[in-house]
Amino acid sequence: MLLKCAEFPYLAKVGRSAHSKVSRSLAKDTEKLIRQLSLISYLMAERRPVTATEIRRDVEGYSDMTEDAFARRFYADRAELDALGIHLSVDKPADGFSEQENYSLAPEAFHLPPIAFTDAERAALQTALTLLDGEFAYAEPLRLALQQITWGRPSPLGSDSRQTIGLGITASAGGAELSARLAKIDTAIYRRKRIEFEYYTMQSDETATRVVDPYHLLFEGGQFYLVGYSKERGAVRVFRLSRIRGKVAYATKAEHDFQRPADFDPRLYANRIPWQLGEPVGEASIWISDEIAWYVERQYGAYGRLVAAEDGGHVFTTAYSIDRLLISWALSFGEHARIVGPAALVDEARRRVDHLIEAHRGEPEAVRSVPPRTVLEVEPNGRSRGTEAAIRPERFARLVTLATVLISAARADSRLSVVDVCAQLNITPQELREDISVLNVVNFGGGAYVIYAEVLPSGEIEVDPEPYSDTFDRPARLLPIEGQALVAAIDLLKLASPELRSAREKVVAALGRDPVEEGLQIVSPIVENDITHAVEVAVHESRLLRMEYWTQNEDRYSDRVVEPYALFNGTEAWYVAAWDVERGRLQHFRLDRIKQAEVLLERFEPREGLNPIADIGGWPRTGTVGGSRVARVRVSKAQARWAREQRTVLADLEDGGIVVEISFKGTDFLVREVLKEAGDAVVLEPADAREAVLAAAERLFAAKPAQGAGSL
Repeated sequence: MLLKCAEFPYLAKVGRSAHSKVSRSLAKDTEKLIRQLSLISYLMAERRPVTATEIRRDVEGYSDMTEDAFARRFYADRAELDALGIHLSVDKPADGFSEQENYSLAPEAFHLPPIAFTDAERAALQTALTLLDGEFAYAEPLRLALQQITWGRPSPLGSDSRQTIGLGITASAGGAELSARLAKIDTAIYRRKRIEFEYYTMQSDETATRVVDPYHLLFEGGQFYLVGYSKERGAVRVFRLSRIRGKVAYATKAEHDFQRPADFDPRLYANRIPWQLGEPVGEASIWISDEIAWYVERQYGAYGRLVAAEDGGHVFTTAYSIDRLLISWALSFGEHARIVGPAALVDEARRRVDHLIEAHRGEPEAVRSVPPRTVLEVEPNGRSRGTEAAIRPERFARLVTLATVLISAARADSRLSVVDVCAQLNITPQELREDISVLNVVNFGGGAYVIYAEVLPSGEIEVDPEPYSDTFDRPARLLPIEGQALVAAIDLLKLASPELRSAREKVVAALGRDPVEEGLQIVSPIVENDITHAVEVAVHESRLLRMEYWTQNEDRYSDRVVEPYALFNGTEAWYVAAWDVERGRLQHFRLDRIKQAEVLLERFEPREGLNPIADIGGWPRTGTVGGSRVARVRVSKAQARWAREQRTVLADLEDGGIVVEISFKGTDFLVREVLKEAGDAVVLEPADAREAVLAAAERLFAAKPAQGAGSL
C-alpha cells in the first residue's frame, strides 16, 4: 500500500516527478485522457466546490499551461466530459468574474446507481454480448457496459437461452471504412459538431459535398443511416452511410456548432414506409382481399386506414409521395390487391403492368452490353478542419472500468491475471500495459495518485491503491455510447428474449433517459405481440406450437403443429426455426406471416443432433437458399442505380440499364420479386420463369375488378 503523499512531501515530490516523466512521453490524446480523469478524481476527492485557479494549480496536465491556454483547454475538457454524460456543476458568482466560478462533481453524478437484475436478465444480457461480440458496430462499448451493470454479480453463462437465439443481421458496421465513418459521426452527434462529406445521391446519380448537423443514427434493414440537418437542402435529411464517399470531417474548429432542435423526434424516421418518403402528392385507395386483410391491417395499419368494401373485401386508404413504390407494394400481393384510385395512379399502374406483359411475351429482346461501368470513388477530401484529437468514448470507458477492476482486486488483496483482464475487457496485453501506464499518472493533485499498478514477469498485475482511490472503486455511470450500445443490443434482440424487455426498462431508469432519443435507434420488423409471446413461450418451454400460417409465395394457408427450437432474424423479418411434425423436416417460418398461434400443453424432447440455427450465416444474410436456380433479369435505366446496391450485376447495357442475377428456389418467389419492380424488371432467362411472370401479370387483368372497371 502506498503512503499518502500529502503527509510526506518528499515522497510526493519524487512520486510526482516519476509520474510526470511518464506523462511527458505519452501522446497528446493520452495526455488529454489523463487530464480529464485527473479532473474527475480531483473534484470528487475534494467534495467541495473549487475554483479554476485551484484546478489549474492542482490537476495533472494544467499546471504548466499559460492562463489563456488553460482557459481554452479547461473549457474544451468540460465540453467533452459533458458530451460523455459527465456534467460538472458550475456555480457562477453574482459579479460575473469567470475566475471566481466554482466547480464540483458529486459522486452520484459519476457513479452508476445499483441495478437489481434478476439472474434471468443477466443471462439474457450476457447472451446479447455472446451473440453480438465481433459482429456489432458497438461491440466494445457493449462489453464495457455489461461489465459495469453486472458488477459484482456472476453472469450465468450456462443459460440454455444461448442455444435458442441466432442472428442473421447483427448491426455490424460493414467493414473498416464504414466503421470509421460511424465512429466519427457518433462522436459528432454527442459533441454537437458539424460534419462534411462527399455523398452519392441515388435520385440524381451525382456526388456532391454535404455539410450536415448530425442529429441521430438509425439501423434498419441491415444498413446504418444518419438523420441530420442538411445545409444544402435547408431541411432534415436521411443519409445512408454506405453512400458516403471518402472520409467524414469536422466542418469547423469550434467545440460546438449547433444545438439539436427541442422538437426533433427521431422516432418519426423509424419504420417509415417507402411510398410516404417525401412530400405527399395524394391519397390512394387499394382494394385488399379478405384473405390478406389481417396481414395488411397488422403490418401496415399505421400508414393508412383499412375498412370493409361494399362489394366484398376491404379498401386500404393511404397517403403517398412516390407512386412507383406504392404500385410496387400493391403488385407484391398479386391478385389480392388492386389500386382503385385516384385515376392517375390507376393509369400508371396499368401502364406498368401492360409493359410487364408485353416484355415477357415471346422470346426475350436481345440486349447489347457495353464495358462494365466504373464507379469512381471520391478521394478523401483531406479537409480535416478542426481538432481530431477528441477522446474516443470507448477508451475513456475502458480506463474507468479497468480502474474499478484493479482497485477491487487490490482491496481483496489478490493479484489479477493479465490473460483474464485482457479477456474481460477484450484488449491485447500491449493495450493493457498502455492503459495501466495512463492510470498510474491520474492524480488528485499534490502528488496523491489513484493507484500504482505493475505488470509482473509472472503475468500477474500487482496493484497498490491510494487512500483516495475510492473515486473509481465503483462502476461509473454509463457513458452515452455505452447506454446506446446496450439499448441497441437489447432492441436488436428484443424478439428473442422476454427478459431483455424488463432489463431494458431498468437500464433506461438508471441512465435517466432512453438512448433511442439521441444516439442509435434499431428499427426492427413489425410483429404482433401476441404472436411473438406465444412463439417465445413455446421455444423456451419446449412446447408444441399450433399455428395458422400464410405462405405468401404459394398464396396458401395451412395449419401446422411444430416443435419450435430457435428464433433468428434476417433483413426483412424474424423467423422461428421449427420441426414440422406432419412433414417431418426442419422449416423456417416468418413470424409476421403467422396469422394465429397457440401454445399447446404437450411438451417435446429436443431432437438429438438438430442445429436449428446452423444456417443463419447463409440465406438470412444473403437471401440465397441452398439448391437455388439463377435468373438473368434486365433492369431499366431508371432503377439500375438501386439494383446495383442490392444485386450482382452481370452486364451494363447500352441504354443505361443493367442485367442482374436473382437466385430463386421456386418460381413463385421470383414472380413476386419481378412484380415488385413494377415493370422495371424483365426476366431474360430461364424460359419457365418468363412464362410464370407473364401468367401472373395477365391474371391481374383477368381477375374480377374491384370498385369498378377502372381499377387495377
